[in-house]
Amino acid sequence: MEHRKMLAAAVAAVMLGVAGPARADAKRIELPADGLQLKPSTLPGYAKAQANCVACHSAEYMAYQPPTAARPYWEAMVKRMKAVFKAPVDEADMPAIVDYLVKTYGNEQAP
Repeated sequence: MEHRKMLAAAVAAVMLGVAGPARADAKRIELPADGLQLKPSTLPGYAKAQANCVACHSAEYMAYQPPTAARPYWEAMVKRMKAVFKAPVDEADMPAIVDYLVKTYGNEQAP
C-alpha cells in the first residue's frame, strides 16, 4: 500500500511539473569570484593544475594546506582527488602536478 502512495505522489509531481524539465522560474546560483589564483610558475605542473585542480575548487584550497607538507602529503592529496572525488586527472599528469604543488605550496618552496 505504501508503494502505491509513493507512486501516486511521483506521478502527481511530474504532472504538476515539479519533477520534470527545468522550469522557466528556476533559480540560478552565481558563485563569487575566486579570492586567490594559483601561483604562477614555469613548472609544467602549473598549467596542469590550472586545467585540473581549479576546475573543481578554488586555489585557496592549496594555499591553506600546511607549508611544511612534504611530497608524500601532496601525492596523497592528488591521488585522493582522483580516487575519491573522481577528478578527471590523467595519471601521466599527476607527478607534474605534485611537483608543482610541493614546490609552490609545500616544503620544497624556494626561499
